[in-house]
Amino acid sequence: VQLQASGGGLVQAGGSLRLVCAASSRTFSSYTMSWFRQAPAKERDFVAAIWRSGTSTDYADSVKGRFAISRDNAKNTVYLQMNSLKPEDTGVYYCAADDREPPNWSSGYWGQGTQVTVSS
Repeated sequence: VQLQASGGGLVQAGGSLRLVCAASSRTFSSYTMSWFRQAPAKERDFVAAIWRSGTSTDYADSVKGRFAISRDNAKNTVYLQMNSLKPEDTGVYYCAADDREPPNWSSGYWGQGTQVTVSS
C-alpha cells in the first residue's frame, strides 16, 4: 500500500485544516487507517484512527472534540479535519495503514508526512 498525505500548511491558532491521505490499494476497505504526528525533537504520537467500515474511531485525548477522522472507501481516501488548532498541534502529520486486528502501526504502511504549523 502506498500512502500520499497532503493538506498541511501554516495556520493561525484557532484555525482549521483538512488533511487528506490517498491510498493506492485495491483493498483499501480492509485497512484500519490512522494519523500520527511528530513535533520537532519529539517522538511520533498517535492522533486518530478509523476502522475499516468507518463506524469506529479512536482519538488521542489531546485532540478529542477538535479533530475528526473520516474515510471514503470508494475513493481510497482518509481525512483528518482539524479545528480549533493550537500551537502544540504543530508537527509533521503521517497517515498509516494496517490490515491486522488489532493494528500494529510500527510494522504497517506509512506515508511521507505533511507539515502542519500553527502560529500563536
